[in-house]
Amino acid sequence: MSVYRVIDKLEASVKQGTVLPLGYRIVSEEKLLELIEKLRASLPEEVGRARTIAKNGDRLVREAQEKAQAIVAEASSVSSAQIDDNEIVRRARATAEIVLKEAEQKAARVREGADAYAAQVLTDLDVRLSSALGSVKKGIEALAASKAAPEGSLADAAAKSKRAAFDAQQHDNETAELESV
Repeated sequence: MSVYRVIDKLEASVKQGTVLPLGYRIVSEEKLLELIEKLRASLPEEVGRARTIAKNGDRLVREAQEKAQAIVAEASSVSSAQIDDNEIVRRARATAEIVLKEAEQKAARVREGADAYAAQVLTDLDVRLSSALGSVKKGIEALAASKAAPEGSLADAAAKSKRAAFDAQQHDNETAELESV
């Protein structure tokens, strides 16, 4: 199961939670923990894909080295057949070096791309999990606050609820600004 599918299920689980006044939800802790475990199990798959991309870069380097060796071997046979024609050997070696350098540069770019992809996936996952866990914690805090508040101070509870909603909105705005950077 991919990381994004698990995140979608996590989001659906939060949306399916029992709605409380003031926009809070009660969600199943067991379901959330199960989905977090699935996320952990899915991470190596995403990281594995990045490694596969990096391995393809190594394969390109090996192929380029084999190609370079083939060019050098061909140049050696031509050289032995035509002793006076040293220029062919020099060209073959120069071509082999160029091909090898190009292959190494291409492999380095592939590795960098794989690392960037893995970093992007992990950063995106961190942001989504942080947001989901923040919502869960706010819900738990709201429930705890509503149990602890005396029944007579309804106006105080309403004011605290408005403040919590404002703080949550500010936090979401800050998170969106950070993500856009």
